[in-house]
This record gives sequence, C-alpha cells and structure tokens, in this order.
Amino acid sequence: MKTPSRKSQMHLFAKAIANKERRKLYARQAKPYGGVWFGLGFAGLIGWSVVAPTLLAMALGIWLDFRFPGQFSWTLALMLAGLTIGCLIAWEWVSKEQKRMARTQPPDDFPPSSADDLNPEE
Repeated sequence: MKTPSRKSQMHLFAKAIANKERRKLYARQAKPYGGVWFGLGFAGLIGWSVVAPTLLAMALGIWLDFRFPGQFSWTLALMLAGLTIGCLIAWEWVSKEQKRMARTQPPDDFPPSSADDLNPEE
C-alpha cells in the first residue's frame, strides 16, 4: 500500500480549507435559507407533520373504542399508525429539503481526483 507524500497531504489539506472557506463566504452572502427563522419554522413544520396525523388517528381511535368496545384498543393501534405516518411524512420533507439545499450549494472548485486519494487500494 502506497502512502501519500507529505507534499500531497498538504495539498489536499489546502484544497479542503479553500473549499470550506468558499462555502462559508457563499452562505454569508447569499443567506439562501432565511437564517434562524427558517430553521425554527422548519422545525415547527416537521413537528406538526408528526403531531397532526397522530392526534387525528387517536381521535378516530377514541371514537371507535366508544362505538365498538372490545378487548382491542383502537386508540392505541391508530395512535401508533398515525405516528408512523407522521414520521414518514416528516422524513420525506426533510429529504426533499436536504436535496434542495445540496442543489443550491456552490460546486467545489477543486473536485477530488483519483490522484488525490489518501488511501489507494493498490
């Protein structure tokens, strides 16, 4: 296994720092996501996307338990179903937002090349 030279390691380190600094400057200038308020709003949106289906399913379960009493708890079963659906909705929204954020990032000035690989498999 070939180990990279010190010069090659320093070159990679300098490229990584340059890319990171450029992304920070871009984020400060563009403010593409609205800052803190965007983050708080998005957190609230995700929270309600989980809570709303859970509460609706629980309400239906309570109604079913009063209407059709039995050993089986509709409330508990539908609460778990609503929670699962809410989590899937939240996961989908976060995935879409992550993809949107990745698209708006500036491309790397120095994309990694196979020659820059620190751990060659040869």
